[in-house]
Amino acid sequence: MSAAVDAYAEIRREVLAGIERRRLRPAEQLREVQSEIERAIDDYERRARLDGQMVLGDPRAMAQRVLRSITEMGPLSALLARPDVEEIFIEGARVTYLDANGRLHGLAETTSADEARQIIERMLAESERTLNAKHPLVQARVLRGTGRLTVAIPPIAEHVSATVRRYTVRDVSLDELVARDTLSAAAAWFLDAMMQFRSRVIVSGEPGAGKTTLLSALLAAAPPTHCVRCCEEIRELAVPLMHGGYYEVRPPGLDGTGEIGLRDLVKFVLAMRPDRIVVGEVRGAEAFELTRAVNAGCGFMCTIHANRASDAVPALVNAALMAGENVTEHIVRRVFGDALDLVVHVNRDGTSRRVTEIAAVGPDGSTEPVFGGEPLTWTGALPDVLESRTSARQTLAAMHP
Repeated sequence: MSAAVDAYAEIRREVLAGIERRRLRPAEQLREVQSEIERAIDDYERRARLDGQMVLGDPRAMAQRVLRSITEMGPLSALLARPDVEEIFIEGARVTYLDANGRLHGLAETTSADEARQIIERMLAESERTLNAKHPLVQARVLRGTGRLTVAIPPIAEHVSATVRRYTVRDVSLDELVARDTLSAAAAWFLDAMMQFRSRVIVSGEPGAGKTTLLSALLAAAPPTHCVRCCEEIRELAVPLMHGGYYEVRPPGLDGTGEIGLRDLVKFVLAMRPDRIVVGEVRGAEAFELTRAVNAGCGFMCTIHANRASDAVPALVNAALMAGENVTEHIVRRVFGDALDLVVHVNRDGTSRRVTEIAAVGPDGSTEPVFGGEPLTWTGALPDVLESRTSARQTLAAMHP
């Protein structure tokens, strides 16, 4: 560890001790905190001179750095202020980040595992989530709703291990995705047409492929008269809804009670007369409640992790079976096969995120490509919900002469 890092850690430690001793509230007593920083820096300089050690090269810069650590997000403050930073990774004292072009960078400014933990605690302060030995794994919406924090601490992780995902794209439309070369104009028209009905759509892809961004664009295309109920573990969707609402799970309280899971939310919103239920990310038993939704005539959308469009329905079926209900795989597959209209698969290739396939779902859960290739081109097939509409076929045929 360099002398500069040692000095920063020592001064910061003294300032925190002074704040605790005086019971200061940094957010409200900024001037008192600044005086504690000045005192700690003066004391450090005095000791360094007496011991014949090197003094600080720039005491003012050190004061600003310590103040940022205590009142803001420390070395992460500059990253969080940059619109081009999509994800930040914290592994103990090491901080790296991904920019908008998908390039990984290391943070030049040094930190420590203790400081990283305190920054994470500060982020969590605005949520109801608690990070401790009893709850060592936490996900939370942070940064005033502009990011998602996923964090693990010992004994689950070797050291504090966290990812902060920034919501850099919000309220995006299908037309904007066409402009970004995420999908073709004909595919965008087709998806817009599908959203005018109570269609059942799965958005699949790997982590970070842009599933939530596409889901937001599809939501924005839905008629404002549709009642839409969105259920998420950590809220990421932010499309303004004329009719409907957003719901987020609640973790158990300190006494271990009061938990409201994603499955509970899906079951709850079924009683609110939805035209469409949206599950931000299907991972487990909540998928079984979607079988109730489709039997009730509701449209729905969800995202799911899958390597290709043909893997999406089996992934949804497997998630539903995790509910442990006395239902066979054959029955669950048949329910989803009869109900689902479409799988839209998003792929991440380096810095680009593109829709690579749109497939109709058959009664047995199999998929038939509706759009595919590069660029995304209509295959001539249509899902049943549009097959009977001559105008849809004529429009797509005109767009693909």
